[in-house]
Amino acid sequence: MSAKRSYLDHNATSPLRPEVAEAVARALGFPGNPSSVHAEGRAARAVLERARAQVAALAGADPARVLFTSGGTEATAIVLTPGLRRVGEGGAGRLLAGAAEHPCVLEGHRFEAGQAERVAVGSDGALCLSDLRRRLEARERETVLLSLQTANNETGVLQPVVEAAALVRDYGGLVHTDAVQAAGKVPLRLADLGADAMTLSAHKLGGPKGVGAVVLASERIEIADRLLRGGGQERGRRAGTENLAGIAGFGVAAEIAMRDLASEATRMATLRDEAEVELLRVVPNAVIFGRAVERLPNTLAFAVPGLKAETALILFDLNGVSVSSGSACSSGKVKRSHVLDAMGVEPALAQGAIRVSFGWNSGREDVFRFAKACETVLVALYQWEATAA
Repeated sequence: MSAKRSYLDHNATSPLRPEVAEAVARALGFPGNPSSVHAEGRAARAVLERARAQVAALAGADPARVLFTSGGTEATAIVLTPGLRRVGEGGAGRLLAGAAEHPCVLEGHRFEAGQAERVAVGSDGALCLSDLRRRLEARERETVLLSLQTANNETGVLQPVVEAAALVRDYGGLVHTDAVQAAGKVPLRLADLGADAMTLSAHKLGGPKGVGAVVLASERIEIADRLLRGGGQERGRRAGTENLAGIAGFGVAAEIAMRDLASEATRMATLRDEAEVELLRVVPNAVIFGRAVERLPNTLAFAVPGLKAETALILFDLNGVSVSSGSACSSGKVKRSHVLDAMGVEPALAQGAIRVSFGWNSGREDVFRFAKACETVLVALYQWEATAA
């Protein structure tokens, strides 16, 4: 980061990569509408389709199955509908979603309230496959759509998408995976995951904010009820003139993430592990969430018994370190995590949860600054709590 601050909140949003900023600036100079047939329109269309191929490569999918949106939230709203179906078959009559899913899944779907159920997660944060099986058996005469993150945005826990998808397929259901946090951090291949649809967001990769994508597994998967109607953009599946500059930036960010995936995963895991060691050195009784299972290489979520996140966040910030209390989707509010609630974490501990997330511009100096801030912040909070008591 800078000589004075360390930005360790990449799971909320990752700073724009310089190469992406250049691509956005170039695309802003294209005067044509990608839907126009003249030379300017064709030039804009070429930029759009190049980005579509770049995003498709990151997802291990066919470019023809990539649908650009205004972000991950809209992408999820497009997919999570009874209108998602296999060609020639009826749509899903019920939505099953992991209890630790992002709010855009739990609150942003298009199913009636009585058609949606939450599947339990274990104390480690991973989906409970036995609970999923039980719910599928109870609905065996009904087509089910399962929505399951590839990785949790708060804890970084990798979800058993492959195993869950195999179960759902046995019952004739459909699977959506929210890969917003996983993209660029772990390998993604839609067919290998067994999902029918995947959703992505550019700004978690060092791309622009305000652009995302739906990726469909094959030509047999369709969305019968369009969310946005109007023109015939995006092959008639999502109306509205495409955000060419944002999409161009998304494509470049996806290409870089794909190119550097293996080396960056190793590098970020090293930084994460070093930060974890430093944290436990300063506060040996810190609780690290999801430590017993596979996590994203960049994510460290923890809590210190007796300490409140809202106070800790302010003190970390004053000491030059930007971290968060979990999901950054609540207008800056610090509130107890539904993810930790689903994991059965005690409320008193959950209220102190902090998330540290590294990214493309993180380095060892950020670990050192985090360690120093831990010494200052956590010791100061302990002393304050002791005095207050």
